[in-house]
This record gives sequence, C-alpha cells and structure tokens, in this order.
Amino acid sequence: MALFSGVIVPMVTPFRRDEGQTINYEAGEQLVEKLVAAGASGIFTFGSNGEFHTCTPDEKIGFSKFVVERVAGRVPVYVGTGSCSTREACEMSRRAEAIGADALSVINPYFMKVSDAEVRSYFEAVAQSVKIPIILYNIPKSTGMNLSPELVGELARIDNVKGVKDSSGNMDNLAGYLQAARGNDVDVLVGSDGKISEAFALGASGTIAGTANLITDVVVRLWEALEAGDAELAAQLQAEVEPIRDVLHLGSTPQTLKRSLELSGIPVGPGRAPVSETTPDVDEKIKAMLDHYGISHSA
Repeated sequence: MALFSGVIVPMVTPFRRDEGQTINYEAGEQLVEKLVAAGASGIFTFGSNGEFHTCTPDEKIGFSKFVVERVAGRVPVYVGTGSCSTREACEMSRRAEAIGADALSVINPYFMKVSDAEVRSYFEAVAQSVKIPIILYNIPKSTGMNLSPELVGELARIDNVKGVKDSSGNMDNLAGYLQAARGNDVDVLVGSDGKISEAFALGASGTIAGTANLITDVVVRLWEALEAGDAELAAQLQAEVEPIRDVLHLGSTPQTLKRSLELSGIPVGPGRAPVSETTPDVDEKIKAMLDHYGISHSA
C-alpha cells in the first residue's frame, strides 16, 4: 500500500492586497474546505504554486500550522521545507514536524550549481533531522538540476525518504525513478498535470497536481478512472485538464491559477511581487475557461 497516493494538491498561498501582501487565513480556510470536500487525498503547503520562495520561514510555519489545524486529520498535510541552505532546510523541517506535518516535500538546492555528492549530503542531513517521511522534489526547470535516477536510487535507501515527485515532464526520467524506487518502499508521484495518465501507466502511485486547486473534482475523477481501469473515461478526463493548463501558460506561476480561483469566488489574491496582477485580456480568457468547466464566476 502506497504511503503517498491519489491526488495531492499543492495549495496556493492566499495573499491580501495590502501593503505587505500578508497571508489571508480566511481565504486559506475556504480553499482547504473546498479541497477536502472535493476528494483530495492530501494537501501540500509551500510548493512552487504555494510561492515558498517569496515567504519567510515564520510565514511558512504559521500558515502550515493553520492548515494542519483546519484539516484536523481528514487528509494528510505535507509541508515544503527545502532551501538553498542545508541548515535552513533542516531547521524548517524540524519546525514543520513540530507543528504536526505528516510528511515533508524537500526541493534540492537551487540557484547555485551543486554536485550529486553535495545534494546527497543535503538530503541525508534533512532526513536525519526529522522522524517523519520525506518526499524528494525534482523540478529541474526551476532548480537547474535534474535529480538523476541513480541519485534517487541512492537516496531511496535512506530510512525516511518515502517518496519522490517528478515535475521534469520527462517520462523516461520518471520510469527511471520507478526502477530506482523498486524494493525501497518509495512512492513515485507525478507533478506534470498533462501526463498523469502516462505516469499512472508506468506505475506512479499518485499526482501532486497544481490544477487541482481549481478543478479538484476533474483530477480526482481522472485518478479514480485510472484506478478503475476505465480507459475511455480516463482519456476524456485527462483531456479535460488541458483548458486550465492553456490558461496557466499565460502568466508567471501562480499568477493565472490564483486569478482563476479568485474569479471563482475564493479570494486568494494575487501572486506576491514581483509577480503582477493579470491583465483584463487574460481575465477574459480565464472566465472563458471557467465557463468551460461550468464554474460560476464574478463578471
């Protein structure tokens, strides 16, 4: 039985339009309730869509604690704690464990180029700093480094490394992870929403899907259809992910995703600066996408 399975939602972090773009806890509660009600298998705070890179350590821990309390055990809550600094990643991981996170998602160091040996020692240190499970997070377009299947195979032997999320979009890479994970009790999750069906066919146990912030029900039904072996329905639902993905490409992450949620009635606010507000032209495209899904929106 996979520890990490189904549809895990990397929830956006709601911000107000005040001077400090402070976190909007009320909107956070609305989003949590929507995701749980729609059948999400887990909630993940401070991934890429959660704008971890724009938030302070205290903001990340404070809001994650709030999410853990609001979820109240209905689904697992995972917290992103990776950093460019091993010391900070270990400290954030310990703090996340202390507030009740069920597991941690840990991105490898980014911005500077580091060797496989240095990345290995980073993940080893983070794993040793806590007792809860860790998911390795591979997103090479943002970190400048792809975690190789060989490196993942080495890291999979660490006791509490229990998952790896692949957002490379490269199915050969994901297949390599599945091979590396075999026999190590490590689950492989796909982070490329357009390739959920492909990843399932290869053996992925779940998806961490940003689009599920908005179309939670579509992604959940897609996963259920895949598990049920209903190929025709799964193909229809996988295609149904494309209209929102087309809109997401119109702005910087998570600009258009947050605006989609906002227009649908959950006031998650804009992305944090330097990410800007959407233009009226993009808003019209977002509204057309919401109409496609039958999601009512403000005019």
